[in-house]
Amino acid sequence: MDKLFAYADRQRDAFVDGLKEFLRFDSISSDPARAATCAKTAEWIAAHVKGLGFQESRVIPMEHGHPLVYAFHPGPPGAPTVLIYGHYDVMPVDPLELWTCPPFEPCIKDGKIWGRGATDDKGQVWIHLKALETLLKVNGGKLPVSVKLLFEGQEEVGSEALTAWLPDHADLAACDVIMVSDSSMLSKGVPSINYGLRGLAYFQIELEAANGDLHSGTFGGAVANPINVLAKLLADLKDADNRVTIPGFYDDVLPISEEEKANYAKLPEGTAELLAGTGAPAAYGEKGFTTAQRTSARPTLDANGIWGGYMAEGAKTVLPAKAGMKVSMRLVPNQDLKKITTAFREHVKRLTPGAVRLRITEMHGGRWFLCPLDEPMIQKAAAALQEVFGHECLFTREGGSIPIVADMAAILKKPVVLMGFGLNSEQAHAPNEHFDLENFHLGVKTALVYMQKLGS
Repeated sequence: MDKLFAYADRQRDAFVDGLKEFLRFDSISSDPARAATCAKTAEWIAAHVKGLGFQESRVIPMEHGHPLVYAFHPGPPGAPTVLIYGHYDVMPVDPLELWTCPPFEPCIKDGKIWGRGATDDKGQVWIHLKALETLLKVNGGKLPVSVKLLFEGQEEVGSEALTAWLPDHADLAACDVIMVSDSSMLSKGVPSINYGLRGLAYFQIELEAANGDLHSGTFGGAVANPINVLAKLLADLKDADNRVTIPGFYDDVLPISEEEKANYAKLPEGTAELLAGTGAPAAYGEKGFTTAQRTSARPTLDANGIWGGYMAEGAKTVLPAKAGMKVSMRLVPNQDLKKITTAFREHVKRLTPGAVRLRITEMHGGRWFLCPLDEPMIQKAAAALQEVFGHECLFTREGGSIPIVADMAAILKKPVVLMGFGLNSEQAHAPNEHFDLENFHLGVKTALVYMQKLGS
């Protein structure tokens, strides 16, 4: 390890310079005008990996979507195979005027690298590529384990192309463990592993009462106001204890085990951190659970947007013809997406009076993920993190969703290690995204230690 660490330390500046080059690609997957850039990014990654000495590195076209980068390098006979997953696509940059550095002209300041994709997920992909470079350079082209790379270009728009591709190519991706660095540490200096993710069910609800807006004096009290109906509908989806009122919603929710409760006791309760980070005046959520439990192990229902009626300056006394909202639910083990979708539709229909026309559109969904805490692959990762960071590795469940993680776990039937090196404060998806360079360099060393532990 001394030789490996020494090489990584000598190459610190070169590693960061390479990351800058990676970040300059404006690979926004949701923008059709950037399709050529996404393809160019994939070609650049594949060429870089080939240059590291990988036996195989190629770009795989996707029938509907941006290309996939696949690579393979064998380890010693009998060594386990590690599949490293990541994504090279990024979110849009709007509003552009809020950026202090141009989003695709990365800069270094305050010990951080700033630019779109710095922490989500190019910087974390680069951690593994630089760890692999270190191993190959120091060990004469040899790795302690067999390594497969799978880098996609559509994670930020739902990974649909990879999800469709994976079942027919499971042999190509076959492995013993799936390594994903697309998440955050608990806090600076405190390494953590996410052993669970929430799923997602996302809908759009639209209500219509008339063919056009109506005079509120002439028609008020005689024709339903879609905004009023929508407001009551939304309110009726939760009770006074902030529990979702959909019948059967909690039937399959996996209770928090005693082992997990002991683990939560090691973590910050969450309220102070929540208030400091968000500026909210008080915590608010389901009765009977801590903030940390609410944001990771309990299901939710939230309106994400709402519209209808006159929104400009001044007054306009109308009954709007239409109103609508977007609603998302975060799901937890063992809630079934299809079952919840059906129950949601039926409940919304029951709550909607016949005086308005209802349309429910299913927008997006994803499965939850949970890995046992005693999984050996996770325990080795925790040991690697503790060795490098000098702090006990804590175990957390992430409140967000990475649908492809659950899909890979189900299709490949192997454990997933979510070992992220970002921080929740690093503005992923927002202007001024950045990545702490100390965490980046410690991440490279952690990846080195982990692969050595797997190989031994």
